[in-house]
Amino acid sequence: MEKHAALVLSGGGARGIAHIGVIDELEKRGYEITSLAGTSMGALVGGIYALGRQDDFVEWLYTLDRLKVISLVDFTLSRQGLIKGDRVFNRIKEFIPDEDIENLRIPYAAVAADILGREEVVFTSGSVYDAIRASISIPTVLTPVKTGRRLLVDGGVINNIPIKHVKRHPGDTLVVVDVNADIPVAKPAVPQNEELKKESVYREKIREFQAYLREVLPFGDDEDKEKHLDKSLDFFDLINLTISSMTRTIAQNTLRQYSPDLLIQVSGDACGTFDFFRTEEMVEMGRHATMTAIEKMKAS
Repeated sequence: MEKHAALVLSGGGARGIAHIGVIDELEKRGYEITSLAGTSMGALVGGIYALGRQDDFVEWLYTLDRLKVISLVDFTLSRQGLIKGDRVFNRIKEFIPDEDIENLRIPYAAVAADILGREEVVFTSGSVYDAIRASISIPTVLTPVKTGRRLLVDGGVINNIPIKHVKRHPGDTLVVVDVNADIPVAKPAVPQNEELKKESVYREKIREFQAYLREVLPFGDDEDKEKHLDKSLDFFDLINLTISSMTRTIAQNTLRQYSPDLLIQVSGDACGTFDFFRTEEMVEMGRHATMTAIEKMKAS
């Protein structure tokens, strides 16, 4: 029997890589994805899937295990964000051809937030690239997208699980993926030496950038600097905790309003927002979470 899925993918930074494993496992289980809505990383993974470019994207993501993730980050100290995003988005453009949403093989929606108009913006037509770029603009990190009188940032600010925007078809299954779930971390085994090696390179670059911030930000004496940049909680840790708390609360409120047929959850503690060096691990977490959710649904 053919199973159709209306798929909703949440935002969650690097945890959103788990969506790749979710999609792969759903297809292996006989589900055909007939519509898709996403926020932030969910909009990115979903858009690339709708374009039929997931294999190329996944292949590139796995190469990040052998590259310095930080080389894709163009730091800036503008008033609107720490990262311009040109490098990484120019690279991602290779997986996002100049295509309009209305020409995709399945209905697709991406959610952003207009911080000037204080409203949700839903892309269901126009450029796929523009929709994704707006949806993924994490406030204070990636510079926002200015379009007309709008200033667009990450849709997770308003709606991190855009259930109401996925197109439904008669008899389909509403599948929702939340990668910020308040559950214990359940992850497949990963060779510890490889994981530590990748993390050490990444963390070293983050420490270098933190040292740079100490030099250029207008703090006072050394004592004042220590009050603003605590050694135990660096800048990116603080952003990560703030974003995770916000999106988790929004997700909980959304899930109270709607009842997904299949809810797939990945712990919000699975990895940090910027831990893109953990691609392989997050993909496997997505697979594992999908298998667990399907078995639970069957047993109920």
